[in-house]
Amino acid sequence: MRFDAIVIGSGQGGSPLAYALADYGWTVALIEQAQLGGTCVNTGCTPTKSMIASAQVAHYARNAAKWGVRTGDISVDLPAVIARKNEIVLGFRSGHERRVEQRPNLHLYRGHGRFVGPRTIRVDDDVLDGERVFINVGTRPDPPSVPGLQSAGYLTNESIMELRTLPDHLIVLGGGYIGLEFGQMFRRFGSRVTVIHNGRQILAREDPEISRELQKSIEADGIEFRLNANTTRAERQGHQVAVTLAIAEKTETILGTHVLAATGRRPNTDDLGLDKAGLAADSRGYIRINGRMETGVPGVWALGDAKGGPAFTHIAYNDYQILYANIVDGRNLSIENRYVPYSLFTDPQLGRVGMTEKEARATGRKLKIGSFPMTSVSRAIERGETAGLMKIIVDAETDRILGAAILGIEGGETVQILGAMMLAGAPYALLKGAVYIHPTLAEGLFGLTDSVKPVD
Repeated sequence: MRFDAIVIGSGQGGSPLAYALADYGWTVALIEQAQLGGTCVNTGCTPTKSMIASAQVAHYARNAAKWGVRTGDISVDLPAVIARKNEIVLGFRSGHERRVEQRPNLHLYRGHGRFVGPRTIRVDDDVLDGERVFINVGTRPDPPSVPGLQSAGYLTNESIMELRTLPDHLIVLGGGYIGLEFGQMFRRFGSRVTVIHNGRQILAREDPEISRELQKSIEADGIEFRLNANTTRAERQGHQVAVTLAIAEKTETILGTHVLAATGRRPNTDDLGLDKAGLAADSRGYIRINGRMETGVPGVWALGDAKGGPAFTHIAYNDYQILYANIVDGRNLSIENRYVPYSLFTDPQLGRVGMTEKEARATGRKLKIGSFPMTSVSRAIERGETAGLMKIIVDAETDRILGAAILGIEGGETVQILGAMMLAGAPYALLKGAVYIHPTLAEGLFGLTDSVKPVD
């Protein structure tokens, strides 16, 4: 079978690209070995945020007296939480199935696709030739190489969302986005949680005061942290797992009922037949591309997580937008130097865009920096949720925003105002004359912009 385009993987870059190219009139083959929707819909954003919402309700109920509300004993029905999550996932997945069925020139192949030539893909017994091929195969959990971990047993971000019994003590390996979101989630469900991280601070990329403030807030939930900790061994002991740590020159063993491995992910390219297509990958398996997501093999592009770079659903979707604009509309857009917003869905929520202070200082620019505590934001005070702070980094010569962090209630929503300012290339001082609805969290931008001062 010959197609105008073959899309390998139905994630949040591949699916909209397949739909758009089919609507443009091309014959398109979409290859998916698992469920339509990719990681985001099935094992990533949609299910995790659905479960985080349940954990947030449990937290409010357990602490209702803070708001003057009386409640009885609070318990979490984990099977009901999972059932709610599954229903939402099924709804999203069904939407993708309908979109495929609505397009007669879009052909879905269920199975594992492998290159057998530069633009030739075998899916089980079918061999597909494409004028163009787009690789959107995503990533999967990559557990750490800890002696004994395989035999002791561990959970991933995927398998932990299928538990029907609440862990008594969840040990989380990794203090990054996945580890922190699941750690706080299960703590609020009722588990004891210990987070083990090999760095000096959680969220190593963030500025130290942001990481410290978030850790402080999460510790207030009762989560314990072990930082600068090297996990040296895991061992099954009956119904428990013993995890041994090396911290400085000391050794500590922690007993838990479950272990979540949340130390990283790896691309699904090792069984893709890259060599048959002449495609190059780096030492970790990420496909090498240029700024236009071209692989060096004519007519073959890579998008989404498998190409490396920021691993966020909205970035994969933007990859699709750029590819479509370049290939169909004749544009010349690049993924290089695009601004990257993202959010960590802990409580408080961390919304981020652009550079951190560390990254901005590394450029040698003269900077202005502002910081404003959430304890001074009226809406946060009224809601009784004042943990966190706002921070902005500005180019002192142009007054343009280089980056921002909002750690606070709905930080991921509020920071996008600053992201829009960056996209427009507008000076930060424009926000001083803005009219904000009162009382909203965005009003905190008044205080944030007023706090901006030159720094050495």
